[in-house]
Amino acid sequence: MAETDRIRLRGQIVESYDGLIRQLTRRLGSSDFAHEALHEAFLRLERVPEATQVRSPTAYIFRTAINIAKNRRKAQSYRVSAAEIDALLDVRDDTPDPARVVEARSEIEAFKKALAELPERPREVLRRMSIEGKTAQQVAEELNVSVRTVEVDLREALQHCARSLHRPLFRRLGGPRPRS
Repeated sequence: MAETDRIRLRGQIVESYDGLIRQLTRRLGSSDFAHEALHEAFLRLERVPEATQVRSPTAYIFRTAINIAKNRRKAQSYRVSAAEIDALLDVRDDTPDPARVVEARSEIEAFKKALAELPERPREVLRRMSIEGKTAQQVAEELNVSVRTVEVDLREALQHCARSLHRPLFRRLGGPRPRS
């Protein structure tokens, strides 16, 4: 591009500056972004090849500014923000540490021992209701006992396990748990 064409394009930016800013602001949605894109377009006019023919200087400048804005938005979308970096660095490791593994194994062994100390029927009631998810009515029918007996056996089993594990026994208010 000849020097006279560059001078003509710069002159066109000066003449049409306000109109170009309005158009770019409408198109880009930000006045600041429009100013940045137009200023970058002004600087890029120095790098336009000499063979470039410009028929409509205002349209050429507008298109250049739009392309600059698109390239900037694309580049910004590839960048990671400081908050995203902090979030990536603050990833929690959910695997238990060796001490927690040993503690959990110890608790499991203590629970197995507590279960073994229970009489047969309370142990069966606890297993069927807690593990298999059966109702007191179903367990009573299977064991040929009353629902009241199943409830007493369950309470006995839970109290024994809580005492053996040195844990408090929380009492639920209301009736049985809803089934999912």
